[in-house]
Amino acid sequence: MRRLSGTSRAGKTGIRTALSALLLVATWGGAALAPSTAAAAAPDPDASPGLIAAMQRDLGLTEQQAHTRLAQEKAAFAVQPSAERAAGADFAGTWFDSDSGRLTVAVTNRQKAEAVRKTGADARVVTHSAARLDAVKQRIDRLEAPAAVGSWHVDVRANQVVVQVAADRAGRADVKAFLDRARAAGPVRVEKVDATPATFAAGTVGGDPYYTHQYRCSIGFSVHGGFVTAGHCGTSGTFVRGWDGSDMGWFQGSSFPGDDMAWVSTGYGWWTVPVVYGWGQTSDRLVRGSWEAPVGSSVCRSGSTTKWHCGTVLGKNETVNYAVGAVYQMTRTNVCAEGGDSGGSFITGDQAQGVTSGGWGNCSSGGNTWFQPVNEILGRYGLTLHTA
Repeated sequence: MRRLSGTSRAGKTGIRTALSALLLVATWGGAALAPSTAAAAAPDPDASPGLIAAMQRDLGLTEQQAHTRLAQEKAAFAVQPSAERAAGADFAGTWFDSDSGRLTVAVTNRQKAEAVRKTGADARVVTHSAARLDAVKQRIDRLEAPAAVGSWHVDVRANQVVVQVAADRAGRADVKAFLDRARAAGPVRVEKVDATPATFAAGTVGGDPYYTHQYRCSIGFSVHGGFVTAGHCGTSGTFVRGWDGSDMGWFQGSSFPGDDMAWVSTGYGWWTVPVVYGWGQTSDRLVRGSWEAPVGSSVCRSGSTTKWHCGTVLGKNETVNYAVGAVYQMTRTNVCAEGGDSGGSFITGDQAQGVTSGGWGNCSSGGNTWFQPVNEILGRYGLTLHTA
């Protein structure tokens, strides 16, 4: 996929003049609220007109529907921890149902389903637990996948593991052999797709947030001491320059493939703030935490090439098979992205979700984009998210 990065010089001239080198990617998400009809109907004071407009454009919502959805997702965030605890070992996954505006929790036990409903979430009884499906996916992770296999993931709604294969190469012998081994691992469904993922890397282009000797990429989120971004943007020790070409910092840690995560320490007069750029389409967003949004939630992305776009979380813990190797535990969305967007931020409400990795398609025809969850990056490197 192409890397996602930066902001336009025209849009940032005032900010850059005043703040020297403020390179931040922002997304917004919701603080948890108790579920209520009143909350679902009340406009969110933190939802700027630009954000609402982006949701209207990319999700096909009216203005009121956008406000309602944000409030419903905040309520779902609040319910999720207690609902998962109620499910216990019979837990089989969660997702936000945009039709009902509520969190749905899958369980393998009818009694646990009743316990889940008492927390305020909906429940669905299924056959396979999350632990069972995760074990199947882990067995597939140990297989060597041909390039025509794009990704595999647990589909919580279908209660299966889905393997995505390029339609024009599905009949190849190596693909068929891989799928036979995958099916032997457990409940697997094969899905034919038009394209397979690639990283969003791009050559150096002026006017974007940061550059290495080889690429330009986007900042994900500020952490104390620097920022997080995509691992394929640079290796440990890679030097980074800012949007204006001035010295910025170094890659202190990087992992790709296997993961797609990195963090850059900043110096040379650069500082961090809990903000991501709205590109004039929405106000610059404050980051207040990193609660993980369930499948079905809305999510927005900021990147230097394609600016601000929104969509939906489609799947979690997916394995993406890039040409250079597989990357695990990724989250899939239907938000578009293009070259130069890599490393940029994904956010729901004011809650950081992850950094852009790669995908297929573009912002003219649409596509899928995967991100590396931010909490995994923070845990790996012992970082603290800079929050408002």
